[in-house]
Amino acid sequence: MVECYLAAVSLIFCSGLPALAWGRWARSGEILSVSLLLAGVILSLGASLAGAWQTPAPMLAAAWSIPGGSFLIELDGLAALFLLPGLLILGLGGVYGLGYFPLSRHGVAAGRLRLFYGILGAAIALVPVSRNGLLFLMAWEVMALGGFFLILTEQENEAARRAAYVYLAATHTGTLALFAMFILLAGPNGSFAFPQAATLDGATFQAGAIFLLALFGFGLKAGIMPLHIWLPGAHAAAPSHVSALMSGVVIKMGIYGLIRVAGFYTGQPAWWGGVILALGVVSAIMGVVFALAQHDIKRLLAYHSVENIGIILIGLGCALLGKTFHSPALVVLGLAGALLHVVNHGLFKSLLFLGAGAVIQATGTREIDRYGGLLRTMPRTAFFFLGGAVAICGLPPLNGFVSEWLIYLGLLHSQTEGVPFPLSLTILAAPALAMTGGLAVACFVKVFGVTFLGTPRRRFSTTPSEAPGSMLLPMAILFLCCLFIGLAPWAIVPLLQRAVGAWAGMTLATFSAAGSAESMLIGSLAPVYWLSLCAFLLLAFSLGLFLRQKSFPEPGRENRPATWGCGYREGTPRMQYTAVSFAEMLVSLFRWGLRSDIAGGRAIGFSPAATSLVTHTPDLILDRLIHPVCRALSRAAFAVRSFLHQGWIGVYLLYSALTLCLLLLWLRA
Repeated sequence: MVECYLAAVSLIFCSGLPALAWGRWARSGEILSVSLLLAGVILSLGASLAGAWQTPAPMLAAAWSIPGGSFLIELDGLAALFLLPGLLILGLGGVYGLGYFPLSRHGVAAGRLRLFYGILGAAIALVPVSRNGLLFLMAWEVMALGGFFLILTEQENEAARRAAYVYLAATHTGTLALFAMFILLAGPNGSFAFPQAATLDGATFQAGAIFLLALFGFGLKAGIMPLHIWLPGAHAAAPSHVSALMSGVVIKMGIYGLIRVAGFYTGQPAWWGGVILALGVVSAIMGVVFALAQHDIKRLLAYHSVENIGIILIGLGCALLGKTFHSPALVVLGLAGALLHVVNHGLFKSLLFLGAGAVIQATGTREIDRYGGLLRTMPRTAFFFLGGAVAICGLPPLNGFVSEWLIYLGLLHSQTEGVPFPLSLTILAAPALAMTGGLAVACFVKVFGVTFLGTPRRRFSTTPSEAPGSMLLPMAILFLCCLFIGLAPWAIVPLLQRAVGAWAGMTLATFSAAGSAESMLIGSLAPVYWLSLCAFLLLAFSLGLFLRQKSFPEPGRENRPATWGCGYREGTPRMQYTAVSFAEMLVSLFRWGLRSDIAGGRAIGFSPAATSLVTHTPDLILDRLIHPVCRALSRAAFAVRSFLHQGWIGVYLLYSALTLCLLLLWLRA
């Protein structure tokens, strides 16, 4: 089982070589690369799911010449749950790239992308199954470098270079924290092997330090606010199927690391769960608010990744608080909701990025305000994008509704009779989660309406056309996965149960007071099934009526005069809402946090001249804080250097004499 998994990971790792080295038979090499990638994905996915159902989980331990290291991997339920969306998105992204970034159009850059795409995919497959700190860090570093080179695919673009180096600096800063964390975790015996779940004491000072280092190191990768500085630029600069992989999978490796390390401990203090819960609320609200203010479709989706990471953290915070206060039901509902949202977010966010990629390829721009009326020329892409938008807003009958429902139940369960007062404060996260959902709906009404509805806002050199089949097929599969989980959520409950059991050390997998974890989850999801089914039937009925009306229009309707409309006969592109104007009222409520740059927008006098409203919302942490501080430090260092190095030999001899005097004084002391 484990050997088969490693062979599959090797296939993924080498999958990009044919596309890079095939020369004039470029298309054949590209198809061979995709075939190798899909073969590796299918084999590794099958092996990981099969391993999750074995007790004990399959493990491979091999000697390693590195001091303190061992090649130790394990296929347990928690790893399988993260690998399920990761490997699926990896394979579908490879197929999508055939139409989006082919060798015939991009040449060597496309071959280079295929190579690093396979390397990144192999690292993603190795991180969740690693059970040794050194092996984990090696896979983690390969994943970081693979992501860097993929963001740098269009290296002639200055924005791509800037985003890639910001990502590299951020991810290596996080890696330094992980080095310190694993050293503390190894302890006096120097063993870097992962401890078993729920076997370490979380009430010690060392445990608190390990948790904070894990929160910083893994939080940088996950994009937790305010550690998200690399995420918007990287997601916007990378090719769209790479953005889908990074948003749907790579940032979840940060969540995986945080969940895995937190699972090592028992009896941890309440502030662990409180900090995670507070960061989740801040990330969810501010992520969606920054998304509302964006006009670049990929930056908008990137900030929604921050929002959904916040939702996952809210569920994880519930689970940690339930573990602290010995509430097994809260552990099961909170962690199951968080883990299911990991799966769901990977699916619908990848669907949205692939849909955005099709729009960008057809129009040649990422600016939402230049779109309009694309539903007529790209109906399939519009349908799949709408499905992803409904899912990310947490609306039935799609999958986002299911995971958020479980998190809501976890928050509400904190109000049961007899719970401690600190635990009852968890309910304060529920209004924040509800507000996040409402703002997400407003944001995607803006995106879908401005992009696909109305009339075109500009003339393109070539009329936008529907994406090819190699791009539509991955979108269709992701949409069907979202719909399947929304209509049949119990299908994934057994995997959720095994993941929760692996995290909690199997002690919470079954408990007498509330029955088994599986029966609790199925019982909690029963209302979801009926709500989703009713919503699906209503939508199907409405769609049927619409199609019937389009196919058999009412006689004479096309000649019916329009209702009186204030004197104009036909709308123009200038009369439509732009992304700026649609979101202006909501964005203005959060201006204190956004600090947007606003120019124009005021019409003065009875007959005002033509004016325009231009807004730009830079990132609050990277652009408003880190860059100014770094510039000030650079100027100060340059001023000091200019003062010290003036080109006079006598001054340099004086420096040498002063240095010798200081050394003599230090030796005498």
